[in-house]
Amino acid sequence: MNYDDILAELAAGTAAGSLPAWARRVLDEIDAGASTVAAVRHPLGFLCLPVERTGDLGVCLHIWTPEVRAAETTTSPVHCHSWDLVSFVLYGTVRNTRVAVEETALAPGAVAATHRIFEVASGPDGDELRATPRTVRYAADAEGSSLHRTGDTYTLPAGVFHSTRIENGLDAATVALGRHTPGGGDLSLGPLDAPTHHTHRQRCDPDETARAARRSARLLAAAHPRRPHRPGETDPCDGPAAFDEPGPLDESGALGERPEPCANRTT
Repeated sequence: MNYDDILAELAAGTAAGSLPAWARRVLDEIDAGASTVAAVRHPLGFLCLPVERTGDLGVCLHIWTPEVRAAETTTSPVHCHSWDLVSFVLYGTVRNTRVAVEETALAPGAVAATHRIFEVASGPDGDELRATPRTVRYAADAEGSSLHRTGDTYTLPAGVFHSTRIENGLDAATVALGRHTPGGGDLSLGPLDAPTHHTHRQRCDPDETARAARRSARLLAAAHPRRPHRPGETDPCDGPAAFDEPGPLDESGALGERPEPCANRTT
């Protein structure tokens, strides 16, 4: 599935049935070492799996997981995109908080600044965070905090400052669609005294990528269990990489034994 396919599923209201199955196939291919998708530790705390990059369009799986050490941010979680975001929650609970940013002026009586705006220029070897002369202070928008659970879809226009965090656990995953908006920029709020600097995007090694994909696939299956097929229907195990019900997480958050693939069933 590409950007247009996924957007059409969301518009038709059929995403809850199609996107989990598609994401499961992507994750199972990564787990099996059959995918060329390179997992990257994103500085905002999630694992990014870039599935599609075509011109101004992009499709990623964003996975928050304890299987992969999170990258450290050098600025802050508050940022805005140069692209319009459409996001579908595969599992977990995601909170988006929009913030109101107020520019400050170096004049007597002006409100004191708390952060500097950094322009984020991404390249093949990482990000350059360019300190701008713009200083600001910000506050959470009282009406701009929204909670999104499994199966929810949310949107965020380009240029809106916000932060995103996971609630009620350590795990969550989303399908993120991005469409670049001409004239916009990727911005982040950082310390007032931080200079322009460069950060390297940290690729995950194959083992930790596979572990993260395996855990995510199990949680995805638990969040979207397949119903038993009725006589005359296609067996759900005929689909690629289909599995029976997953084992639960134990109290430590570890996954139980993975069941055999449906293809190996004898009944």
